[in-house]
Amino acid sequence: MAICPATSLHNRLQQVRIGIWQMELLAQKQQPFLANDRAINDFETGIKGRMDCVDNASNTTTYLHILQDLGALNGWILSSPKVRNRFDVNGVHWTAVIIDKESGHRWSLDSWYRPNGHLPMVMPLQAWLNGKKAWEPPFDDVNATPHSIEELCHTQPFDSLKSGQP
Repeated sequence: MAICPATSLHNRLQQVRIGIWQMELLAQKQQPFLANDRAINDFETGIKGRMDCVDNASNTTTYLHILQDLGALNGWILSSPKVRNRFDVNGVHWTAVIIDKESGHRWSLDSWYRPNGHLPMVMPLQAWLNGKKAWEPPFDDVNATPHSIEELCHTQPFDSLKSGQP
């Protein structure tokens, strides 16, 4: 997580993404079937290890608590998972949530869209609640899938995310 200096919101979000990625890899060493959890549930029907968004939100929240206990979440407050489209059988979705201590803005930390052991998606919670996609602008930069970990960090503040709004 220390790869990204906490000099900007972008880097602090990358630190959290790296922490969840590392926690998923550690969990997978203990429970190898977690490697069967592919993104979005379309690719692992009937396979042991498949997790839905509730499982992912719960696991991510647990990992965040562990990271907090280790002192690795400076600048963040943990919140309970949130749901969107609660009464829509085809559209209901859950995410883990963190709160920026500096601004008070809430952020979705959604690991369901990526396979276990990959970087989760982050975006302002309100944008997530509105059904925005974390892989589209203006969130695509903060949710990059780099070729190397060094590509995750910026040295300048990420202005479009400063306000916690799209």
